[in-house]
Amino acid sequence: MRSLWRTLDRELARDIALVCVACAFVGASFGAITVSSGLPVWLPMLMSVVVFAGAAQFMFVAIIASGGNPIAAVITGLLVNTRLLPLSFAVGDVIGKGWGARLLGAHITTDENAAFTVAQQDPRQRRAAFWTCGIGLFLCWNIGTLLGAFGGTVISDTDAFGLDAAFPAVLLALVLPSLNDGPTQRAAAVGVVIALATAPFLTPGVPILLALAGVLASLGKRKVAT
Repeated sequence: MRSLWRTLDRELARDIALVCVACAFVGASFGAITVSSGLPVWLPMLMSVVVFAGAAQFMFVAIIASGGNPIAAVITGLLVNTRLLPLSFAVGDVIGKGWGARLLGAHITTDENAAFTVAQQDPRQRRAAFWTCGIGLFLCWNIGTLLGAFGGTVISDTDAFGLDAAFPAVLLALVLPSLNDGPTQRAAAVGVVIALATAPFLTPGVPILLALAGVLASLGKRKVAT
């Protein structure tokens, strides 16, 4: 890890460090909200080690905490994580050829370390950016989750701290950077309309799955354009 850190130039190392610190705070929020929502203290920590995908974890706990179906929560989390598949292909050259390296590399692939990696031209910088950011995020996320989970056990009223709004706020913050073109904006708009229209009539989690139909609006527009 130290040798990888030394490979990075100073500006890149600073940016990665800032992202890791921010990740720790988000992890703490995830741990605190999960436990204060009535879920067991071990759940956020186990998820952070095994799943390690912030958006999917927030989505899963949000659905479960609101009384949703666990199967719908799992399916939603898996669908959210499908975005990591193309990212894995984009950074595949820096992961390595051994099975151990491939499994670890796939597990720590995130939006952040993929973005840092593809922005580098030098092969050594690409490899250092991927592994340094990936491992740093994994450690900071899990440390933050651990602290937040135990801190959440002493919070009796989440509404008093505004934690009831943290789930949608964090999810919105994760989604906003992706809304940078017309087709994506149309897909999101259609999905929002579907979710809002069906939420009063269906169990929690199901409207989110139905909102994925918004992707069809994006695909349809792209076909017309071609």
